[in-house]
Amino acid sequence: MGTATLDWYGCATFRLRTAEGLTVFLDAYLDRVPDAEQSGVGVDDVTEADWILVGHSHFDHVWGAERIARRTGARVVGSYESVRVLADAGVPEDQLLAVAGGERVALDATTSVRVLPSLHSCVWSSQPMPPADEVCLGELGLTFQDRGERMAALWAGFDAMGDDVKAHLAAARLGERGDGGALVFVVETSEGSLLFQDSIGCWSGVLAGESPDVAILAVAGRGNRDGEPVQGTTADFVAEQAAALGARTIVPCHHDDWLPGFSRPMDTAPIRDAVARESPGTTLVDLGYADGHAIFGRD
Repeated sequence: MGTATLDWYGCATFRLRTAEGLTVFLDAYLDRVPDAEQSGVGVDDVTEADWILVGHSHFDHVWGAERIARRTGARVVGSYESVRVLADAGVPEDQLLAVAGGERVALDATTSVRVLPSLHSCVWSSQPMPPADEVCLGELGLTFQDRGERMAALWAGFDAMGDDVKAHLAAARLGERGDGGALVFVVETSEGSLLFQDSIGCWSGVLAGESPDVAILAVAGRGNRDGEPVQGTTADFVAEQAAALGARTIVPCHHDDWLPGFSRPMDTAPIRDAVARESPGTTLVDLGYADGHAIFGRD
């Protein structure tokens, strides 16, 4: 028997291979706009997948799952909205498992995943992609309608980008209606447990009940704590989550320049410093693209 490995393919997409040989994709956004840095692995390169866990239904998380699932027969676990768009994209219904949080799904005889309800980042904020050490304040108490108006302005900004970006967005959008309800997954394997969060938001009471060995945490965007934007820095919010979880390893995600003109490459040094201060037993591990990291630290 081997050891579990984790490959990062940019944005919040990973491939977990367990010691027993199970292949689990965490999100599926592999094909990127040409100007973005490339991981070297695209959807057409994927020939093996047993499961795909989709954290929410925005294009930069779900797009690609439809083709991987159709080609490999992988089963997909996602929100009811993610399942709807994948069914519309031709994924057979018997490969789709719709969840909302509170479910446990057996992936094989030794691996299971627990589904937790979560929250999306405050992408509607006036500071949607702040540097990790920038203090963000205010914007509390906005209504659903207020946030929707701000989101409309965000999409208008996307539409004003260059032809390559517009073509990419046209191909990538599967008709999703918002994020569909963000989810966090806790994958429990024979070697240890891995928590996967693909957007920087959480219900603090939900995370307080978890104690994974490893946590993949989104570290880009205006954080969302219990339905309101975080008051302070991204670095401090990530460190707060790390301390609550008590994981020995934190792996950042969603911090590369995945859509130039909108995203920005994030300097994780302030996050590393904040985690060291607030959770001294936790190590932050920055993965390179597709480097097959032994995620539970066993040779």
